[in-house]
Amino acid sequence: MARPRTPLPPPPVLLLVLLLLLLPLLPRAGDLLPTEGWLMNSCIHARRKCQVDPTCNAAYHHLNSCTSRISTSSPAEDPSFPEDCMEAAQHLRNSSLMSCTCHRRMKNQTTCLDIYWTIHPARSLVQSRSGWSLSWQLRVQGEYELDVSPYEDTVTRKPAKMNLSKLSMLKPDSDLCLKFAMLCTLNKKCDRLRRAYGKACSAPRCQRHTCLQQLRTFFEKARESHAQGLLMCPCAPTDLGCGRRRRNTIAPSCALPSEPPNCLDMRNDCLSDPLCRSRLADFQTHCHPLNILGTCKKSRCLRAYMGLIGTALTPNFVSDVNASVALSCNCRGSGNLQDECERLEKSFSHNPCLMEAIAAKMRSHSRLFSQDRAVSPLSMMERQNENSALRPQPWVPSLFYCTVTLILLPSFW
Repeated sequence: MARPRTPLPPPPVLLLVLLLLLLPLLPRAGDLLPTEGWLMNSCIHARRKCQVDPTCNAAYHHLNSCTSRISTSSPAEDPSFPEDCMEAAQHLRNSSLMSCTCHRRMKNQTTCLDIYWTIHPARSLVQSRSGWSLSWQLRVQGEYELDVSPYEDTVTRKPAKMNLSKLSMLKPDSDLCLKFAMLCTLNKKCDRLRRAYGKACSAPRCQRHTCLQQLRTFFEKARESHAQGLLMCPCAPTDLGCGRRRRNTIAPSCALPSEPPNCLDMRNDCLSDPLCRSRLADFQTHCHPLNILGTCKKSRCLRAYMGLIGTALTPNFVSDVNASVALSCNCRGSGNLQDECERLEKSFSHNPCLMEAIAAKMRSHSRLFSQDRAVSPLSMMERQNENSALRPQPWVPSLFYCTVTLILLPSFW
């Protein structure tokens, strides 16, 4: 009796063809949420690599104990840095921690930022003829201090989807702030996040810490188009109702201090918190009033500005009649630090990069609802998204050929 023939393994060429056909079906990186697994240069990933190296791990722990002593120092100061801490920083100069970054929407963001600021002194070491010294990685141009942002935008966001047709329930002459508020209400996620901070920031139960936390959650998790629409809705100078709605977006009666403190005190509170310190560094990098690094990209500046909302340095519109913004603080009692305080205050209230970024976004929002356009860009985008479901998708042919290959593959064995 003949023994049954043992199936032969598929030829390597067919396996290679099958693999190539399956590649288009894999999810694209731009469609995924940013996590430390995808951000290979994240500080969390770099810290794990450091942990397996005894020298790097010991130096990191020693530097961590040193960093807590200087974490609240003013950027204008030059605190003494013990020699043993300097030596620990030198051991980390060749570590992957030196170039690590974080992402605003990544998981474990707080942990990532803690690591970033722990190794910050190691990044700030400069070598001179007299040996190593601490420069604080602080660039000074025109007497304006600049720290380096720990954030890196590496993930492509999906295009916005807004159904403008549902706004027909509003009056045609409704202001744009009301229309953007309605668009948020019609989106389940935006509405849920907005209700959460609205409840936390309401007058009867106002607890500023909780209010700020919920505001941060909204601006981090809500779709960027919805958050920017609520915050940067354009208003006519005579439309005080619209301007009031825009200024009240962040619930200033609870989110902002009742009595404006000194701006330098606010900044010191911010520098003691790794998250706020990171958002301030991000703002200084991308919204620098002198644009000394050529980094004034309006969309990036606007994102950095919105990142400060919900922190100790939460800015807001100053009135109902224009789009000027400022910190809720003053420079009274600054003494010999008066100039430094005014530079901080003017980096918001008299910042050309920020002012143009806000104005450009408001112009863009005005065009979306322009009455002289038959189809708005968002409506057109929505139609394209709907039609794309009817068009053959790029993965359909691959799926077809993959299926045929799987059917015919046994015949070649």
